[in-house]
Amino acid sequence: MGMRPVAAQWFEILTPREDLTRALRCLAGTGAVELQTHSQATSRAQLPDLHHGLDEYSELSRRYGDWWPAPAPQPVETAAEPAEQLRRALEVLEEWAKDAAPVIAELQNTRRMRHDLETLRRAVSVEDGGLPDLHQLAASGPYLAGRLYEVPMEAVIEQVPPSVLLQPVRTETERFLFAVGVKDQIEMLDEYLSTLKARPLELPRWLPGTPEEAVAAIDQRVEYADKAVQRLENSLREIHEKHGLADALGRLRLLDWYVTHVPELPVTERFAWITGWTNDPDATHVDARLHDSGINYLLRLGEPPADVARPMVLRNPPWARPFELFAALLGTPGDQDVDPSRIVAFLAPLMFGYMFGDVGQGGVLLAAGLLLRKKLPVLGLLVPGGISAIIFGFVFGSVFGSEQIIPALWVHPIEEPLPVLAASLIFGFLVVTLGLALDAHQCHWRGDDMEFWGARLGLPMTYFGILFAIVFTIVPEGRLPIQPAWGIWYAMLGTVWFIAGYALRARPNALPAAGNAAGEYIETVLQLLVNTISFVRVGAFALAHGGLSAAIVGMADSVESLAGKAAVMTLGNALIIGLEGLVVSIQTTRLVLFEFFIRFLRSSARSFKPLPTPDDEEPGKQRRES
Repeated sequence: MGMRPVAAQWFEILTPREDLTRALRCLAGTGAVELQTHSQATSRAQLPDLHHGLDEYSELSRRYGDWWPAPAPQPVETAAEPAEQLRRALEVLEEWAKDAAPVIAELQNTRRMRHDLETLRRAVSVEDGGLPDLHQLAASGPYLAGRLYEVPMEAVIEQVPPSVLLQPVRTETERFLFAVGVKDQIEMLDEYLSTLKARPLELPRWLPGTPEEAVAAIDQRVEYADKAVQRLENSLREIHEKHGLADALGRLRLLDWYVTHVPELPVTERFAWITGWTNDPDATHVDARLHDSGINYLLRLGEPPADVARPMVLRNPPWARPFELFAALLGTPGDQDVDPSRIVAFLAPLMFGYMFGDVGQGGVLLAAGLLLRKKLPVLGLLVPGGISAIIFGFVFGSVFGSEQIIPALWVHPIEEPLPVLAASLIFGFLVVTLGLALDAHQCHWRGDDMEFWGARLGLPMTYFGILFAIVFTIVPEGRLPIQPAWGIWYAMLGTVWFIAGYALRARPNALPAAGNAAGEYIETVLQLLVNTISFVRVGAFALAHGGLSAAIVGMADSVESLAGKAAVMTLGNALIIGLEGLVVSIQTTRLVLFEFFIRFLRSSARSFKPLPTPDDEEPGKQRRES
């Protein structure tokens, strides 16, 4: 496993047409296959009919999907023509819908009624609510009308008809309004309150007069509703089992995946041809999975068609794979690019830890990364970042912002800022130099050694010469027998080397080439210097972290009580971990992308995208989006 991306291997599989779906699902299960259709065959899998049938499935899913059980996993042994599988599954859904629709309608009504009963119970059970006689309110008529509204807490009621009496009732989280009045004015109140998003609740005529009796009567009907819901849910489950709904949904999900990811496969009357890419170099794993599944097939590896772009595969050890994210932000490295993931696995934590050096806070980040990386893989980057922060915490002598607990192995940033800034500048020089070295290595991979040695070598010569002159201008005269002018002469030699090199390579158009090279040279040299200076922010953020920590400790020291000190330190460290941790992460990403990668990374290729399994995604999602 080197630092050079590897092109995926082209494969071709010939399989009987009736084994097509099984073969595709088996290939998806390997996680090592990306499909790409390429054939001169005139016959294609007849998927328009499948699209039409799956549109019908989507419509049924929209209407009844909330009531369906989880789709049953489909065994690889399932073998049938996709169109025939679709027809059978849709027949099951249609027969199921005929039996289930009335049960679902009754179940919806019963659940809605139970929800309203629970809301009514909360409204009438408020202590000291001063409620009117509930039975008379519910039975008012024919000239009067009674209402109960559930009103949003923030609603302001400004318009009330003159002959309407209101009784507001509140709980901690809800607001209700009882109303009685002339029928037409109550209807006016209905319209007005609807604009405030108030919801009217039915006052049933069976409601007793007192709140206590009303609560008892409501509880009795809630119990009846619960029994009815349970009975209806059992009936619905029996209908599921009667029609084999879970199995039919599993087949439909498999077909939906099939249509989404396999839009056009060349087929004959008896055979199907599957083509694409694998990240398995000799397809050993793919071959073994197909063989174990009992599918009849022929597998061949070969050169890809000339008109298709080869996806690239990054082959990194497990500890470097999380850092592939950085290069992916700019694209995918090609086969003539360096895969920088292993280098970034050291650089990024190093910069993060330097800017966030604290033993205690680094330990919190380490623990958070270990706990959360399975739920959100990107948070796994907190593990190396936290370890680096702990190490630099010992270097700077900081534990949860305090510099009094352990001695600093080097310096306290606030007390001695210049060494901290100087170290970050030296680090920047090394990173930029590494970028130039990787660019030279890529020239070798591209077969452009003469371009580098004959022209591009002038850039590092100029860069080193300018920095040499600056450094030895700062060093007091007499300490070293070295003159800053030597660096200037070396930089001038680099200038001539770069411009003349490109001019000579472009003969007989040497003059225009020299002009273009001069423009590129000036721009690139300025970029190199700016890139280097940008790394001073690594030291600046280390100082900012130390200053913020000192401020938190100072605030805690000003509080007399022990509990107050603990509260200030806890909240202060939480603020530093959350806010500054985010800012430092952003700065680390920025420095990697725009000060390091810019020197060499082209990212002109496309990534390898494995075929997902039917269980990896929501059925129909990609098909609907497309």
